[in-house]
Amino acid sequence: MGYINYDLEPRSDIAFIDMKSFYASVECIERGLNPLTTSLCVMSRADNSKGLILASSPTFKHVFGKQNVSRSYDLPFDIETRKFNLRRALKEGLPITPKYINYIESWAKRTLIVPPRMGLYIIKNLEIQRILREYAATEDICPYSIDEGFVDLTRSLKYFVPNPQLSRREKLDILSAKIQHDIRQRTGIFSTVGMSNANPLLAKLALDNEAKTTSTMRANWSYEDVSTKVWQIPKLTNFWGIGSRMARRLNNLGIHSIKELANCNPDVLQKDLGIIGVQLWFHANGVDESNVREPYTPQSKGLGNSQILPRNYTKQDEIELLLSEMAEQVAIRLRHSHQQTRCVSVYIGFAKESYFEQQSRGSFQAQMKIEPTQLTDELTRHVIKLFRKHYKGEAVRQIGVQYSQFIPEALQSISLFDNPDTVRKTHNLQHTIDDIRRLHGFLAIQKASVLLDSSRAIARSKLIGGHAAGGAGGLDGLV
Repeated sequence: MGYINYDLEPRSDIAFIDMKSFYASVECIERGLNPLTTSLCVMSRADNSKGLILASSPTFKHVFGKQNVSRSYDLPFDIETRKFNLRRALKEGLPITPKYINYIESWAKRTLIVPPRMGLYIIKNLEIQRILREYAATEDICPYSIDEGFVDLTRSLKYFVPNPQLSRREKLDILSAKIQHDIRQRTGIFSTVGMSNANPLLAKLALDNEAKTTSTMRANWSYEDVSTKVWQIPKLTNFWGIGSRMARRLNNLGIHSIKELANCNPDVLQKDLGIIGVQLWFHANGVDESNVREPYTPQSKGLGNSQILPRNYTKQDEIELLLSEMAEQVAIRLRHSHQQTRCVSVYIGFAKESYFEQQSRGSFQAQMKIEPTQLTDELTRHVIKLFRKHYKGEAVRQIGVQYSQFIPEALQSISLFDNPDTVRKTHNLQHTIDDIRRLHGFLAIQKASVLLDSSRAIARSKLIGGHAAGGAGGLDGLV
């Protein structure tokens, strides 16, 4: 560790707080059940054999060996009959003994499989945010996702733990325990905390690599722990920011561990990996100069929506209706961001039956340059034109629309053939419709086509993050 002088590095007292099995815990608590001992999973399309497991309780993970984001058909039991899934067991090499089969089936019968209720999860998240604001200023809290986030407690330690005999490390642990206790008492949710008296990166590493396995569900990694903890992370892919592809690139450079990464020549990393290589070198040495109060906001590269359809769509006019609805939804977001787009993209994914039986492509993606616009009718026309150019009659199961290459809406150009008054009125009308929908809901103004059986506009207006808002009056409780 001769490269870094940690005395010159910034120091903050950071807690990275993660709600344990958040969605599943909320569902257990709503039912009066213990989230640590109940077998429950939250499954999108819970009534479907191809449902996606979004979250699961610790007991569910332990019993069935399944983490989040897997499919119901990957489970060792049938979700309808709750009987042992012999085919899956043979494929995964699971034991096929009477004892194991009885074990799986007995737990399967006790397992709750529930649909997501995104509105309820958001309400619970807001309750937790209010608790955090009792310990830190709003600018010191940086949500990382709906169930985890950073809290900078640097300015809070002395106030909540005034004992001068305690070190900052001890104070951070005491205050983090207080936060854990309040969240548990007031919401019923258990939380895990990665702590650092150094920076956000080390707090995140502490959470991912130690806190989840301790009895207190807390762990502290600071500068003095870099060689004994950060360098001992067993796999490159266990390190924040290193995926399988980056791990292979590092392996090609003779780097197979975090310690080797930290002690290699940063000039070599920069030559082969660019600025990312240097950043990884600093991270491997525990250095992170990011600030919770000034989180990085990535420049938007595009706006888009996609959806997996509830059935195969084979009629072209029905597919075009769905694309038109999606083109409008993304256009609303485009106007909300005060941008115009110069590029329209379309993604179409075909049903398995279509490309197995016809031996054709599985999907297509296409884009086209357009004159800058943010108007729904113009964007819809381009989307449909692009679709018709590449569509060959396959059954469709997934669609997506994206706009990119933005310019500010103030930079509007009018051709010699356009009437300036008509253009201005069209833009004003579009923004007025957006305002009405923002105040009274997306369905306040709609085309008659939303009443067609093939339309998805009404159904999607009730979703949050692609899933049912569910429970607690949807979003009625949000303030």
